[in-house]
Amino acid sequence: MLKIGLIGYGTIGQAVLRILTTSGRSDEFEVIGVLVRPGYRAKITGCAIPVFEALDDMLARQPDIIAETAAQNAVVQYGEAVLAAGCDLLIASSGALSDEAFLQRISDMACRQGRRVLLPSGAIGGIDAIAAMRLAGLTRVTYRSRKPPAAWLGSAAEGLVALKALTQAETFFRGTAREAARQFPKNANVAATVALAGLGMDRTKVELVADPTITCNIHEVEADGVSGRVSFRLEGTPFPDNPRSSMLTAYSVARTLINLRDALPI
Repeated sequence: MLKIGLIGYGTIGQAVLRILTTSGRSDEFEVIGVLVRPGYRAKITGCAIPVFEALDDMLARQPDIIAETAAQNAVVQYGEAVLAAGCDLLIASSGALSDEAFLQRISDMACRQGRRVLLPSGAIGGIDAIAAMRLAGLTRVTYRSRKPPAAWLGSAAEGLVALKALTQAETFFRGTAREAARQFPKNANVAATVALAGLGMDRTKVELVADPTITCNIHEVEADGVSGRVSFRLEGTPFPDNPRSSMLTAYSVARTLINLRDALPI
C-alpha cells in the first residue's frame, strides 16, 4: 500500500484528498495525514485524516511520498527535508524551482537519497509533447495565461493594470518564465512547468493577460522545433472559492499519485 502525505489543506489539498478517498482504490494507497502551517490546525473541522503542524510528526507515520499542494514557500521550507527523510516528493507549486540554487539543491538531495521529485502537469496539458520535442531540438516556446481580472487580484498585477475597471483584455506582463514565477507566485506555476519541460526558465516566453470577457482560466502554448510545431489551448474551470486555480490542477496531482500504483499508467 502506498502511504501518501499532503502538505497544504487549502482548495487544492482538500480537492486532492476528496478525489483520492472516493477513487475506489482504498486498498492500494492511504493518505496518512496533512501538514498545515502552525496555528492553522484549530481552524480545520471535518477533516477525516490526521492534521499535523510539524513535518517530523507526519514523517513519523512513514509516508512513501509527500505531495505539496500549498504554495511555493512550502516547497522551499519542506522539500529538502522530505527527500532527506527518504520520501519521494510531488511538487504542485513548480514555480519554486525558478530559483536555480534551490533547484540544484533539491535535485542533489533527491540523487543522494535515491528518491524522485515528481512534477504533475497541473492546469496545463501537452507537457509530454513539449518534453519530447526538446529531445529533437526546440527553438521557441511561448506560454500565455489568460484569466478573468478577479483571478489576478492580490497579485502584482494590481500595480500594473486597473483590474476592476477593465472592459477589454489587457496584457500586463511579457517576460521569461523565471520572471513570471517570481513576480506572480500564486498564478504562474504553469509557466514554470512549461519551462522545465522545454527550453528552461530563461528562454521560455510568457504573457499574462487579464480578460473581463471570460469566466475560465485559459492556457495557451506554442512551440516550434526540429520535430515540428505544436499549438494548444486549454480552458480550465476555476474553483468557485479560488479563481486563481483551475480544478484540473487537483485532478492532475491525484492522477500522478494514482499512476504510481497502476500497472499501465497513462
